Amino acid sequence: MRDFKANSSGSYRTGKRRVKANRKKNQKKPLELRKILHRALRVAVVGFSGALVVVGLGLLLQLLVASDLFRIDRVSISGEQRLSQEKILALSDIQPGISTFALDLELIGRKIEENPWVRSARVERIFPRQVNIVVEERKPLAIINLGYLYYLDQSGEVFKVLGRKDSLDYPVVTGFDRDELLKDPQRGCSVLGQVVGLIADLAKRESFNLSQVSEIHQEKNGGLTLFTLTGGVKVKLGDDQLAKKLDRLERIYAQLKPRLELLDYIDLNVDNRIIVRIDRQRNSAAG
Repeated sequence: MRDFKANSSGSYRTGKRRVKANRKKNQKKPLELRKILHRALRVAVVGFSGALVVVGLGLLLQLLVASDLFRIDRVSISGEQRLSQEKILALSDIQPGISTFALDLELIGRKIEENPWVRSARVERIFPRQVNIVVEERKPLAIINLGYLYYLDQSGEVFKVLGRKDSLDYPVVTGFDRDELLKDPQRGCSVLGQVVGLIADLAKRESFNLSQVSEIHQEKNGGLTLFTLTGGVKVKLGDDQLAKKLDRLERIYAQLKPRLELLDYIDLNVDNRIIVRIDRQRNSAAG
């Protein structure tokens, strides 16, 4: 057995000496001051050069903006029909000689579109001195009575109150309430879209076409009714299969046309039939 002797502190130690681990001494590298200074100098030179380039480009840009090379001297306008080029130019508010860089193209387009006849306006910058304005005008399809008379366009949008100089040579749409259209615009858009589709269909027909119609009326139940230009005869269409119903009417319209003055209404709501009611008061007056 090994002989362990207690030391004065009451602990035991081995017969072998403890060997302390060798510690590596950290060797400090000498500072390469010259390289650091060179690197800092290069960074400063590059940064200063970049700043000079940015400032130079800014000054150059300012000179270009202020120069006469980019001052507008021509505004080209296309797509106009009702509005004159002078009117559109006035709406754009583009001043002669203004710098092309000072133009807000979106704002100019919105200004032109404030005119009710303009559906859309596209404004393009053509360097160095030209601006192109392309307008799309609305085309009236009918006149709708909403308390005041408005034009209705081909997309079913109500867009302009009629003035004294506006043409009345369009079919009249009645039976719609302005407040109801504003309250439920989705339904209003759907119904007016149906009216637009009906007008487009009538415009393509031969015997009974748009020239034979004076008014398109929406009934309280939502169905549509036409009134003939001759005799003001009511033609009941309802709210579905309008094209098929007009097909049936066209087959016999040549026979009915001479008698329109004596008719009260024509009902197309019964499948495969046409119901014609004679106005007895007119008939007796004629007799």
